[in-house]
Amino acid sequence: MPRTYVVTGSASGIGATTAQLLRDRGERVIGVDLRNADVEADLSMPAGRTDAAAKAVELAGGTVDAVIPCAGISAPIAKTISVNFFGVTEFLEALLPALTKSDAPRVAVVSSMASLQTNSPEMVEAALAGDEARALEIAEGLAAQGPQIGYLVYPSSKRALSRWVRRESITPAWAGAGIPLNAVAPGTVITPMTADLLKTPEGAAMVDASVPMPLNYHQPPESIANLLIWLTSPENTHLAGQVIYNDGGADASLRGDDIWSWADQK
Repeated sequence: MPRTYVVTGSASGIGATTAQLLRDRGERVIGVDLRNADVEADLSMPAGRTDAAAKAVELAGGTVDAVIPCAGISAPIAKTISVNFFGVTEFLEALLPALTKSDAPRVAVVSSMASLQTNSPEMVEAALAGDEARALEIAEGLAAQGPQIGYLVYPSSKRALSRWVRRESITPAWAGAGIPLNAVAPGTVITPMTADLLKTPEGAAMVDASVPMPLNYHQPPESIANLLIWLTSPENTHLAGQVIYNDGGADASLRGDDIWSWADQK
């Protein structure tokens, strides 16, 4: 029997690829995006999130089997924190009642290798506290200093999202309801969002300095979509709170072979 998926960012990039692969498998997909989607909504606004969730639940007939939030932006502007963090977390919280009605509810979000980059701790903490006004205030202050400083909004949004997944995944609302909640952190994915940056040798070199990918280099969106689909399948019964760096080896290149010594006795 087909499962009902809600996919945000379904009109382009990883979201469009994920939605198409699911449809090709015979699953039912409710796409959410600014335009060209089953549910057209602006996830940068609180009202847009609640309205989108309500419309998606209505189209789903009250029960949602899985949610894959792919909508995101990487611009050095304040709106990035609203879309990438609150546009995911508040949307998911609004869909929780419909997910709990499924026999095998699953959620997988899209984080980023940028979650390992320099960020604004204050913005991350404001986001995790649910204070969007404060997070936006910090983001606007960074954006006002130009694109180089304004870029910090993006890794901050992805760091906050990754931490939210780890924090919430083991709570009664998620684990207690039998809902595996995880994240995929891509490396450099070839999408319309990255095309302009990667089309010049200088742009590609800049990207590769931050995200070295020794395995198969830059990745197609299918490499992320297929993992998102497995994470939200009934086969995934126990993976919880994981941020999986599906990144061509970038995480291992940057953090090295020892990410465990924090637990060693000093």
